[in-house]
Amino acid sequence: MNLQHERMLSLCETLSLPFVAQGYAVASQEAAEKETAYSDFLEGLLRTEAAGRQVRKQTMLTRLAGFPAIKTLDDFDYQFAAGVKKSQIDELAGLGFVERHENVVLVGPSGVGKTHLAIALGYRAAQAGIKTRFTTASDLLLTLSVAHAQNQLKTVMHRAISAYRLLIIDEIGYLPMNREQANLFFQVIAARYERGSLIVTSNLPFGQWDTTFAQDATLTAALLDRLLHHARILPINGESYRLKHQRQAGVFQARKAVSHYCPVK
Repeated sequence: MNLQHERMLSLCETLSLPFVAQGYAVASQEAAEKETAYSDFLEGLLRTEAAGRQVRKQTMLTRLAGFPAIKTLDDFDYQFAAGVKKSQIDELAGLGFVERHENVVLVGPSGVGKTHLAIALGYRAAQAGIKTRFTTASDLLLTLSVAHAQNQLKTVMHRAISAYRLLIIDEIGYLPMNREQANLFFQVIAARYERGSLIVTSNLPFGQWDTTFAQDATLTAALLDRLLHHARILPINGESYRLKHQRQAGVFQARKAVSHYCPVK
C-alpha cells in the first residue's frame, strides 16, 4: 500500500465512503491498465458507493421488517391457490398502493398462501426502500396492551404503527379479542387510515369479523369501513399447501371450494 492509497482510505473514512475505500485499489489498477479517463474513473467509484449503500439499505430494511422468513413472489404457486390472478399480484408488486396509502386484504382458509403473499409484497417494498413492518395480530395486541397498561400507548403507537409506510398484520381472526384489545386494534386501523398502507390477512369472511372483535358489531363495522375504503381485496380459496403431501397420501380429504370470502355489502 503506497502513501496515496493510505491518504485515499483516510479520506474515505472521513467522508464516510466505505464502498469507495473497498473498491479503490482494484478500480485504480484497472483504470491504469485501460487508460480510463479520470471522469469515468470517478464516476465508476461513485457508482460503486451508491450501489453499496443501496444494498446496505435493503439489508437493513429487510432486517427491521421482522419477517419470519423471506418469501418472494417468484416462489408463489398460482396454480395451487384458487382465485389469485398473477396479473393482480404483478400490479401490487409495483407498490403503487403504498404511494396511494391503500390497503391489501387477503382472506381465505388456512394454508392457501395468504402469509406468503403478504411477506413477499412486504419484502418487495423493503427492497424498494420502503420502511416496512411485519407482525401478527396477537403480537401486535400484546405490544399495545402492555403499552396501554404502562401509559405509553401514544409513544408505542408512533414507534410501532405510524413510523412505517407499510404495516403487515397477519392472522386476524385466529384468536378472539376482548373489548380492550378490540378498541386498541381499531385505533391501529384508524391511525393508518389514509396515512399509511396496510396488508392484512384473515381466515374469516368479513361477515364474521365481529366474532373476533369482542362481538361488537358497531366497532367492527367502523373498523371495516376504514380498512376497506381504499383497499384491494383478494379472496383466496383452495387446499392447504402445507398439507398437500399428506393429502396426496390419503391422510386428509380434499377441502370443498368455498366462495364466502368476499366483501360485506
